[in-house]
Amino acid sequence: MAAKSKKPTKGTGGHGRKALRGKGPTPKAEDRPYHKAYKAKKAKQAQTTKPRRQTSPRAKKSSAHEVVWGRNSVVEALRAKIPATALYISQKVDLDDRVREAIALANNRGIPVAEVTRAEVDRMCGGDVVHQGIALQVPEYQYISSGELLDRALSQSTSPLVIALDGITDPRNFGAIIRSAAAFGANGIVLPQRRSVGVTASAWKTSAGAAARMPIAMVANLNQVIADYKKRGMFVVGLDGDGDVSLPEFKLSDSPLLLIVGSEGKGLSRLVSENCDQIVSIPISAKTESLNAGIAVSVALYKIASSR
Repeated sequence: MAAKSKKPTKGTGGHGRKALRGKGPTPKAEDRPYHKAYKAKKAKQAQTTKPRRQTSPRAKKSSAHEVVWGRNSVVEALRAKIPATALYISQKVDLDDRVREAIALANNRGIPVAEVTRAEVDRMCGGDVVHQGIALQVPEYQYISSGELLDRALSQSTSPLVIALDGITDPRNFGAIIRSAAAFGANGIVLPQRRSVGVTASAWKTSAGAAARMPIAMVANLNQVIADYKKRGMFVVGLDGDGDVSLPEFKLSDSPLLLIVGSEGKGLSRLVSENCDQIVSIPISAKTESLNAGIAVSVALYKIASSR
């Protein structure tokens, strides 16, 4: 039988090239779905991962908003054109002049007005408060820097008056101070970030809307601000029961002033007191231990305003 002649065989055209390359490095055991190490890894992850709590949209409260309630507070806030996002009116509310004005101001500015149940207004305002059937949702208060506050004050007056709070933690007290500051022509308020109240809904309420037109700075270091203000010509006065000068005898009321008030219990902190140019006290009856901080500020501001 004759031998077969060898002929050239046809090639694959490279179809087997991929198979010749191999499958690469072998995955780790914990990354192979059918390996027991993979299953053990998934079981461990399931134990350490806590399920997220589901919150209904109705119960969720945004930390980026505050609620101002009460007819005077809401109207004042709308008049001052603060950037409100919604006005809520409870059903069957007495439509007096203030409520009508609030609705008109909101409509003119394109702020949504919603009629809701009284229970819903109760919930928004935090429970047991006298909201008078009206609430205004506003963005979180926008503080300015202490430098910008003083720049504004100096542009408004040759003898500016700025108030600084040292350890005031009661929002209602703070709201009363804001209201007095606006009434007696103060140019702004400085707050420390630590151990101090901020512009909360309760402070808005007590200020009767005055927070809308009062510049407020929140600072990291009150003593540094005192030093900076001194360099720019401000005379720093601390209010304290143990002051070395009585308020009626205070002779620098017409100077550029930074007036600092401390908490009712502790008064001015030691370092703040040492950095003041002068400590002034308000004469009161010996039977009264101290004045509320809001009242003390009001008395001092009245004296300063009347002297000017």
